[in-house]
Amino acid sequence: MQIYLEFLDKIMTHGEDISDRTGVGTRRLFNHQMTFDISNKTLPLVTTKQCHFHSIVVELLWFLRGDTNTRFLAEHGVSIWNEWADPNGNLGPVYGHQWRRWPTKDGSIDQISTVIDSLKNNPYSRRHIISAWNVAQLDQMALPPCHAFFQFYVSASGKLSCKLTQRSADAFLGVPFNIASYALLTQIIAHHTNLLAHELIWSGGDCHIYHNHFEQVKTQLSRTPFPPPQVEIQHQKDLEKYSPEHFKLINYQPHPKIKAPIAI
Repeated sequence: MQIYLEFLDKIMTHGEDISDRTGVGTRRLFNHQMTFDISNKTLPLVTTKQCHFHSIVVELLWFLRGDTNTRFLAEHGVSIWNEWADPNGNLGPVYGHQWRRWPTKDGSIDQISTVIDSLKNNPYSRRHIISAWNVAQLDQMALPPCHAFFQFYVSASGKLSCKLTQRSADAFLGVPFNIASYALLTQIIAHHTNLLAHELIWSGGDCHIYHNHFEQVKTQLSRTPFPPPQVEIQHQKDLEKYSPEHFKLINYQPHPKIKAPIAI
């Protein structure tokens, strides 16, 4: 994960300071790309601070269920969406809704199932795409999608890669979650399409570090990364049948956690 540290350092060194909607302010730059090996069960989980793997898994399963209420998260001890939810735990038509029930005039489209079918039946298509950026429903969402668009690619040798486009990238808090989450998602999709997980390409638009995360980032940059862990997934027949106990993190050796406030 040295490339992630280089990403942080690039923002700190070359970014511009600007005010933002949260009032905290950020140092930001536009456009950055990183490529991560996810073959042989490798999980690109940051090691220069401890990341909460359980929260990453539960959030991903929440997305895959098409859920938009925090109840499922709370039942599994995850509170990362609480700040944006209404008193009843509702968030509007956020990620899971768009992934599994993109609304149409005649009903809805399950983008995940559609892409899985497409990968099975037409693997070399250039249309293996899922979008969470539904312009017609942005104003109904508690938070517009940050990781907004992703595309799968199958090589001639049957290797599956995913490119994630993230319009807004909280480099310290959010991006480590997003990288690990989409690596897991790609490994799940690879299994359900009889392909081999290969690479995750992460592409960020507005890449930023909040002003009140500077000291935390400096601490992280002072640390030497350990080798990435692996993940064992007990694959299920149906995507909705996965639960947190089906994911086992192996050989994760992180530095101590680094606490930082969330900008709302």
